[in-house]
Amino acid sequence: MHTDVDRCVRAVRSRDPRFDGWFFTAVRTTRIYCRPSCPAVPPKDRNMSFYPSAAAAQQAGYRACKRCRPDASPGSPRWNERADLVARAMRLIADGTVDREGVPGLAARLGYSTRQIERRLRAELGAGPLALARAQRAQTARILIEAGELPMADVAFAAGFASVRAFNETVREVFGLAPTELRIRAANGRPPATPGTLALRLPFRTPFRPGNLFGHLAATAVPGVEEWRDGAYHRTLRLSHGHGTVSLTPRPGHIDCRLSLTDQRDLAEAISRCRRLLDLDADPEAVDAQLRTDPHLAPLVQRGPGRRVPRTVDAGEFALRAVLGQQVSTAAARTLAARLAAAHGTPVDGPGGLTRLFPTAGALAALDPGGLAMPAARRRTFLRLAEALASGELDLGAGCDWARARAVLDGLPGIGPWTAGIIAMRALGDPDAFIPTDLGVRRAAARAGLPATPGALTRHAAAWRPWRAYAVQYLWAADDHPAARMPTEPSPHRS
Repeated sequence: MHTDVDRCVRAVRSRDPRFDGWFFTAVRTTRIYCRPSCPAVPPKDRNMSFYPSAAAAQQAGYRACKRCRPDASPGSPRWNERADLVARAMRLIADGTVDREGVPGLAARLGYSTRQIERRLRAELGAGPLALARAQRAQTARILIEAGELPMADVAFAAGFASVRAFNETVREVFGLAPTELRIRAANGRPPATPGTLALRLPFRTPFRPGNLFGHLAATAVPGVEEWRDGAYHRTLRLSHGHGTVSLTPRPGHIDCRLSLTDQRDLAEAISRCRRLLDLDADPEAVDAQLRTDPHLAPLVQRGPGRRVPRTVDAGEFALRAVLGQQVSTAAARTLAARLAAAHGTPVDGPGGLTRLFPTAGALAALDPGGLAMPAARRRTFLRLAEALASGELDLGAGCDWARARAVLDGLPGIGPWTAGIIAMRALGDPDAFIPTDLGVRRAAARAGLPATPGALTRHAAAWRPWRAYAVQYLWAADDHPAARMPTEPSPHRS
């Protein structure tokens, strides 16, 4: 979009927040870059340049605006909507892969040469993987500086910098302030947090309808691993360097996020996973505009615009839980998952009822089949899926190839269209995943005057592409079910 100068200028002149994260505005006279919705007086047209990423603006010598904080914009929706190389690379960079494994590690995960990845990212984003990771590192450092009390040397290494000197230079260059100055400026407006907890805000594009997101997460919460308590969703996180817990509370204009981590190096990864869980980088205007063109869906969209797709913080965990939920009620699936977590999950000392990390695929693959209280066919499917995940045969990670993952899933015994579709929707994050065989979808479709048979509904839904996963959310939300609305009570299944 940054190449459409007239459209970018109009977005800046109208301070349109829908375009935050899509592109960045650089002001030649001040050498500052902003988000399109910056509240400052817009510069003259001839003084504006537009960049596709914060990293590209930084490489061109611009520093972040202190007023609109463009580094804290919602992420571009492109990286969660697309399945090509650039989108896969951006999801991995957001997950911290370059900081942990370097550009060669990123290339190895994607199956391309470092030269190819560098060329493709520069062509689309104006910056290579190192510059993109550096921009994210600077934002991670800013969060640690402003939201916590870590000594600056610890902040530097936790954010992924190789030295304190590089940390100081990058923070000054990107934000125009020294790290200590950033902390002093933030101290007065900092939200209260308990010791050892980072308090931050996760932005999103409006409209935002949180009911089906948090309703679904609360209704399916596995005791010990996750819970709904005090108006917030809480859960444990298994991360690259350790583990953590998070609480997520919907607020006007943002999600209140409280993170407790055993290793601060996992901050960027934890934030990325929480954003993915709540689908916070979506573009609801584009989704809803497309779905409103169907007269059958339009009333559902109008009733509650801005619905997101509830996703996951751990794709492998979700896939295994999807198999546990085959042909049983939500309560029964939750009970099975809770028993596995209690028996084989890693114990953690978390707040409230958080006591376990969900077991790894490797631990579950090694279980004695006789100890799994489920029908023999589903037991075989569960263990085969765990084995495929543990061995790497099935990759559901942030940078995986969606088409290949679907092909592997389709080849596993006992993984039918519904299971593959729900994994694609929530674990892979495919915005066009569709589950026409789902009973709730078919029931809501019939009430809305849509075809109710899977084949006819699939043909009709071709007009909803590439947003069929969002259409499913609107259909599910039409049913008066607790999972479709905001929870009001603590999880009834708390351990």
